[in-house]
Amino acid sequence: MRAFYQLISYLFHPLFIPIGGTLIYFIITPKYTPIEMQSGNILPIFILTVIIPIICYFILRNLGMVSSIFMPSVQERKYTLYISISLFLMIVYKVIPNNYSTELFYYFFGLITASLSCLLLLFFKFTSSIHLMGMGSLLMYLISLSIHFEINVVIAISVMTLATGLVASSRLYLRAHSKTELLIGFIIGMVSQLMTLKFWL
Repeated sequence: MRAFYQLISYLFHPLFIPIGGTLIYFIITPKYTPIEMQSGNILPIFILTVIIPIICYFILRNLGMVSSIFMPSVQERKYTLYISISLFLMIVYKVIPNNYSTELFYYFFGLITASLSCLLLLFFKFTSSIHLMGMGSLLMYLISLSIHFEINVVIAISVMTLATGLVASSRLYLRAHSKTELLIGFIIGMVSQLMTLKFWL
């Protein structure tokens, strides 16, 4: 059972949330999007949110600044969030404007808001779950896209809800977070996306 929950924690690691939202957008959107526009967003976002953070992790680990990919200490989480926020800002200001998509722009704006909120809480020694922050953001974004494009994606929303429950259970089973930390992380993710809806929904 422990191996199963560890697998869930890896599969739904916050590292994959940005590229996950990007892929969901291009799968769901009924808008005509040339292959150049898709690759112009997906490839740079994948490099900036998956490849570069992994490289940064190995550098930080070799320097003895982090001990695990799950960043258990407050200071380790700060490093992660500093890097994430910087990369999200680069995407918002450099990547998306080249192949502009309003929905994607505000998705990443919501992720920046959520990451800043989690970082702020760290200064008060409160570690909200970044796993659940990511799942909350992705779930709310999926629901928003469904409403925005008037497309029935109930099955996808159900699967995402189930996945969110599994991630929460895995973090509890592995004793990575308390119920409060999971709940706060999930609320931060949901609310950060909700706040952007008035700009594009």
